[in-house]
Amino acid sequence: MMKHTIITIGRQFGSGGHEVGNRLAERLDIPLYDHNLLHMAAQELRISNEDATRVDETVLGRFLSAYAASSIEYRAFVTSDESGKPLSDKVFEKQSAIIRKLAEQGPGIFVGRCADYVLGDYSNCINTFIYAYKEDRVRRIMKLYDLEEKQARDKIKKTDRERKVYYETRTGREWGSIEANGMMFNVSLLGIDGTVDALEAIYRKWESRDK
Repeated sequence: MMKHTIITIGRQFGSGGHEVGNRLAERLDIPLYDHNLLHMAAQELRISNEDATRVDETVLGRFLSAYAASSIEYRAFVTSDESGKPLSDKVFEKQSAIIRKLAEQGPGIFVGRCADYVLGDYSNCINTFIYAYKEDRVRRIMKLYDLEEKQARDKIKKTDRERKVYYETRTGREWGSIEANGMMFNVSLLGIDGTVDALEAIYRKWESRDK
């Protein structure tokens, strides 16, 4: 049984979930894994970060599989082996293997990447989902990306849709549902600091259970 504790964070776009993960990692002095997982997978697959990013948290590779094998777009997303597996699948599988390996090595925080699903066999996982009221998310994205209100709303809608389709396609679970997450935190009510405080307390409690 894995003794150390792992935290996974799913999040709505603009909810502050990534900031929660960053602050919590600093406070607990444990690693944060997010986009760096994608870069690790790209390195092991010997592909560019740009190609890996194109299929990250989307199901683009699955749609491209409908193209003819002679399609330039198709060839950009499949492997060179006989299976012709879409690059999106290869990246997801490699990324998942890296997540499992890192989880075995020590405590950490995983943001996105379907980590709650990938680590489904680990008993010491705190699976969380961070969300916030729409207006708070809009204001946050307007400020972070220097966007007009409509642009921020469109970006939120697009990004959430991509994350939802990616997660549900890969896991068969409903994105953001209570069934898929052990704990859900509303940043609009708790604030960033309050959410970090709550997760820190939960983490430390879990870490002390077997000691």
